[in-house]
Amino acid sequence: MVNSTQYHIPVLLQECMEGLNINPEGVYVDATFGGGGHARKLFASLNEKGILFGFDQDDDVLGNSWKAANFHFVKSNFRFIQNHLGLFGVDKIDGLLADLGVSSHQFDVLERGFSIRESAPLDMRMNKNGQITAADVLNNTEENELYKLFRSYSDILNLGKLIPNLVHFRLSKPFETTKELVDVAKLSAPKGKENKYLAQVFQALRIEVNQELEALKDLLEQSTKILKPGGRLVVMSYHSLEDRIVKNYMKRGAFDGKIEKDFFGNVLKPFTEITRHPIVPGEDEIEINSRSRSAKLRIAVRNEG
Repeated sequence: MVNSTQYHIPVLLQECMEGLNINPEGVYVDATFGGGGHARKLFASLNEKGILFGFDQDDDVLGNSWKAANFHFVKSNFRFIQNHLGLFGVDKIDGLLADLGVSSHQFDVLERGFSIRESAPLDMRMNKNGQITAADVLNNTEENELYKLFRSYSDILNLGKLIPNLVHFRLSKPFETTKELVDVAKLSAPKGKENKYLAQVFQALRIEVNQELEALKDLLEQSTKILKPGGRLVVMSYHSLEDRIVKNYMKRGAFDGKIEKDFFGNVLKPFTEITRHPIVPGEDEIEINSRSRSAKLRIAVRNEG
């Protein structure tokens, strides 16, 4: 196995492993394989009877994989996790780990279009075979739908300035590069907060292109079906939209946070939180890896039934 921390430095590595409460003979899934940092650490805790599955939809991660009889790499979006495990004859697992968001590698490879730095094709697809790019979204989405998109996927308050500027630009020519988007978005960015504002613009488009929140909900719903009673769900998020979904599902078993009850009035709650509040990186880790700053780790155990 090759160390690929240059691809993506694993965040809260030890905390994730402790959260999984690893059984050396258990079956585990790393739903966001990426650089393989978390997966390698997890795999090192398994014996020959233990099994690890690594999921990722990005072609660039293939080189971070390795060959072993009890390791399986699955090139797929994690929203199809249950179907793929079924193909391997796996019905239940002992633990599921998901490190959400964009990897350092995806940010650093400028031609992927995730970064606000320099100029690159306006892409933002996590799966290079995906049909819709960020340019497609910007150029083809109706103005009123753009308002809904940015309202749903960002915390931008002055959409009345941003959206008209985007629409005005595309009347003369379609968006093609990240620099074009940066230049237009900067026109409505608050002074001194340009980078934070641009990050929100890019985040909203990226979420739409990759249907990230819908995929996360699919993963969480499937986790209740594939985790054994006592199995661990370990999820790390990097923005409030993801964290709210994870928190509500772990606390209530519902994405809107509402309590559901059965016919007899019993609360239908598939998980019990191990961590009542999210675990966040310490100053030492943030100093080594500044991109870990916004990480929030939540851990839950699968209830009986």
